Formats: sequence, C-alpha cells, structure tokens
Amino acid sequence: MEFHPEVAHTARVYDWWLGGRDNYEADRIAGARSESVFPTVRLTARQNREFMLRAGRHLATQGIRQFLDIGTGIPTEPNLHQVVQSIAPDARVVYTDNDPLVLTHARALMAGTPEGRTTYVNADVRQPDTILGARELRDTLDLTRPVAVSLIAVMHFVEDQYDPYGVVAQVMAAVPAGSYLVMTHATPDLGPEMAEVQRVYHESGMPGRIRTRAEFARFFEELTWVEPGLTTPHRWRPDGTEPPDDMDRRVQFYAGVARKD
Repeated sequence: MEFHPEVAHTARVYDWWLGGRDNYEADRIAGARSESVFPTVRLTARQNREFMLRAGRHLATQGIRQFLDIGTGIPTEPNLHQVVQSIAPDARVVYTDNDPLVLTHARALMAGTPEGRTTYVNADVRQPDTILGARELRDTLDLTRPVAVSLIAVMHFVEDQYDPYGVVAQVMAAVPAGSYLVMTHATPDLGPEMAEVQRVYHESGMPGRIRTRAEFARFFEELTWVEPGLTTPHRWRPDGTEPPDDMDRRVQFYAGVARKD
C-alpha cells in the first residue's frame, strides 16, 4: 500500500484516539470530526483494546500458544504479545496490517520473549491469501495447532463488496479445531452516533460499514461462543466492577470470542 499522509487512515486515526503521536493532520482532522459527533469515541477505542488484551490473556491461560492479530494498528503498549507471553513465554504472535506507518514500527512488535516468537506481515485483510500464504506466518505459526485469530475493530472497514463474511470464513478455515475467533465490530444498534462516525469516515476518504447484532453474529456461524457470548467489549469478562448501565451507549460496539469445534 502506498503512503498518503494527506489522506486519513484508520490505523492512524485510532492511534490519535489512543493518545499516540504517529498520525498526521488528515488523521487528526478525521479523528476530531468523529469525536465531535461521538464524544466518547476515545473511550470506545480504549475499551476495544482492553477487550483484546483480556481475551488474549484468557486464551493464554486456556492453553492457546499461537495468536494471529489481523489489523494490528500502530503499536500501543501493552501489545498483545506482551500480555500473552507474560503468561506463556513460548507463545507465538503474528501481527498483520496494511499501513506503511505500521510497517515502520514493526520492530516494536517483534521484541518478544526469547522462548516465544513474534513477527509482522504487511498484508490487507481484504485479501486473506496474502496473510495466510505469507512466509513470515508460515515460519512462525503451526497451522496444524490451534490459533487465536484476533480481528479487533477491523471488519467494519471491510465493505460488502469485499465479502467480509467470506474473508473471516477463509481465515478460520485455515486454522484447526480448537482455534478461536476474537472480534469486535461497530454497530448502529446502541445509539445514533456510530452512524455519524461512519459518515465522517466516508467523507474523509476511509471505508466503513457498521453492522447490526445479527450481522455481527453471522461472522461466528458454526463456532461455539465462549461465555458470556455475544456482548459488548466492556461486558466481556470485565476486570473489577461491572460496567455502568450507560456504557453500551457510550461504546456502541459488539464483541465476542468463539471456538472452532
């Protein structure tokens, strides 16, 4: 993918929401416009990331030792490998993204434990063959053993013409029984603000297709939900106290973890 700093990019906008510095004026403008129509968008970004880390930690405690994080974004500590390798030092993690700026930071994603292994694949989720066929992935993961596939705040950037359900199905078909799908997705169900964010993204030159609960659940067909099933990111096995009742409206995302039997 060519580098166009004058055009907003999803990974860099997300970085700005998280308080990072690896973004450009176009990203900050798009991020600020999104925040103007959805004032809790930064909270949403944090809750998505915290869900990813909790899910990774849970799966590592369940014996999963291989992780494929698609749509990694710009490194923000703690990264997934830091969390899972703190539990299982021999865990292996493959990160993928298609933003050249993420590629420039890939070394930060590969500083794992001596016992484990981490690597980065520069590839587009809309072309899963470029991920699954990458030498870096094949050298790092054993696809005859279970893999946790992570798609955090990614698939709402894959519009219908790119067959998002086929993309996820192809990735999950490449991993064996005992693997997991970990996913979050923006939704219009929990308030009108997320639809406004989608509009801002389109006007800023970025793709977007938010989906309903039923449309999100379709990504998990033929998989078995891990408790508590289809929920929101902050309600999936939260640390500490139960989130407040209005948190769903403030986050407007669905989340879930499911097992391939």
